[in-house]
Amino acid sequence: MNKSLHGIGMTSQRTRARMIERLREQGIRDEAVLAAMFEVPRHLFVDEALASRAYDDVSLPINFNQTISRPYIVARMIEILRAAGPLNRVLEIGTGCGYQAAVLAQVAKEVYTVERVQPLYERAKRQLRDLKLRNVSVRYADGSAGLPELAPFDGIIMACAAPELSAVLREQLAAGGRMALPVGMQEQWLYLVERDASGFRETKLEPVKFVPQLMGKA
Repeated sequence: MNKSLHGIGMTSQRTRARMIERLREQGIRDEAVLAAMFEVPRHLFVDEALASRAYDDVSLPINFNQTISRPYIVARMIEILRAAGPLNRVLEIGTGCGYQAAVLAQVAKEVYTVERVQPLYERAKRQLRDLKLRNVSVRYADGSAGLPELAPFDGIIMACAAPELSAVLREQLAAGGRMALPVGMQEQWLYLVERDASGFRETKLEPVKFVPQLMGKA
């Protein structure tokens, strides 16, 4: 991380420490995930007018009808992926502003993230480059197809709600891999999909609220 990650006011250690303490109270236990959440400057991923709310436990608009997920859900989904062990190669569907990819970069060897909205793709790519996160690759593509040419992945994470569990993405999981994704339209639930030698196991976890998954580039 470069010097832009450190400063005063909302970027102070005290402000981030409060966020980490809240995440602990909400049940996040993975110390590597908590350390990653502390390290990544969330205020740099939102508009300056919203920066004072960057470390609150809320989702915030990032334009183009998209949002940056609240800190709890970012930490929760990454903790779910890591529960089976260290992460080597991870796929994220829905880069958005790039914040979740930046957190993933702290706990995975390789992160591939796909964004369908070109201005968001360009902004995220620039921001991640400025933070010198060299283990993140940002792709401009329709994420519903995943990245079959780079599969299999230890972890797959979706930052948008699919109408149903994706068989296409499921097949891109490595044996022992895990996928965390929101599913549903009006009522959404976070699901865990696990793959082992005998096949797939799906677990419905908790209610969530995400923007819907859309098809095609924009």
